[in-house]
Amino acid sequence: MQLFFDWYGNIARNNQLALLLALLGVGTVFVVLTAHILAPLYAAVTFAFVLQVAMDRMTRAGLSKGMALGIAFGLFVAAILALLGLIPLLLRQLVQFSGQFPTFVSKAEAFLDDLPRQYPALVTHEQIDAMTGQARDGLLHFGQGLAHYAGVTVIGVVTVLVYLIIVPIMVFFMLKDKNKIVGWFTSFLPEHHQLASAVWVDVHRQLQNFVGGKVLQVLIVSTVSFIIFHLVGLNYAPLLAVIIGVCVLIPYIGAAFAFLPVAIVATLQWGFTWDMAIAIGAYGIIHALDGNVLVPFLFAEAVAIHPVAIIGAILFFGGIWGLWGVFFAIPLAVLIKAVIEAWPHRTAIAR
Repeated sequence: MQLFFDWYGNIARNNQLALLLALLGVGTVFVVLTAHILAPLYAAVTFAFVLQVAMDRMTRAGLSKGMALGIAFGLFVAAILALLGLIPLLLRQLVQFSGQFPTFVSKAEAFLDDLPRQYPALVTHEQIDAMTGQARDGLLHFGQGLAHYAGVTVIGVVTVLVYLIIVPIMVFFMLKDKNKIVGWFTSFLPEHHQLASAVWVDVHRQLQNFVGGKVLQVLIVSTVSFIIFHLVGLNYAPLLAVIIGVCVLIPYIGAAFAFLPVAIVATLQWGFTWDMAIAIGAYGIIHALDGNVLVPFLFAEAVAIHPVAIIGAILFFGGIWGLWGVFFAIPLAVLIKAVIEAWPHRTAIAR
């Protein structure tokens, strides 16, 4: 117990460290408590940060701030319009895809029922019955969840329209008046806040490298996936391309999530044939090129966090905040890493 009090006393005597921990604690509590109320604001902050990365790169290339703002915001509006045109197609394919789950379950059961006859020494009928029962329940529940989600999405059109109006307006003013907004917030900090500033600069630098690379990675992987799936004749090519692109945001684990719908669609369309093997092999090639060529090229200067730490962050934050925790696991891991590296035993801090 005395060890804890000594540790707490060292923090309390270090004004800058106490300020940093207070900012992190208050900020975390505020975001968690206001996540539903201020969701459009947090969405706008996220988009503004992504566009700021593009603006910074354009200004470093010689463009004026006004021209960079116009190009970045114009691309953002164009992306929204393109998404509006794509959403009806994706929703329609999502509903059709979920409706085919019973057919997939029947084909999978027929394949598994034949295994005891082919490999009697390895598999029994009792084991197959138990496996098919669990798989049937899980897959049907997943398919019903997809259909329900699509229905909820259609019902929430009004909410989407509100986001489409409010979020772009906030994004524009956040980009235009970034220095004023940041300056207003920092005006409330004490005079000596070098530690908090150092952590912010480190996090900002690493996240800029990470976010810029991730946006390009998602666009490239989604586009290539759509082209290849279209060429091999795989159904639901747009939907599968979007799923693969979104799963790219989840390092290491996302590839496994994206494999399942690709395998299901290929099996439903062709059964256990060479065409199915070609489609699944095409996805494997896309994943291999992404991991071994695209990622090293895009993230040469990105965040240097050990894979075990990244997976641990995904599991931890995903368990706390669900899907949003999974998507923001790496930025949160970057923040934690920056705090650890700035801790007093590593860096000399003015008291």
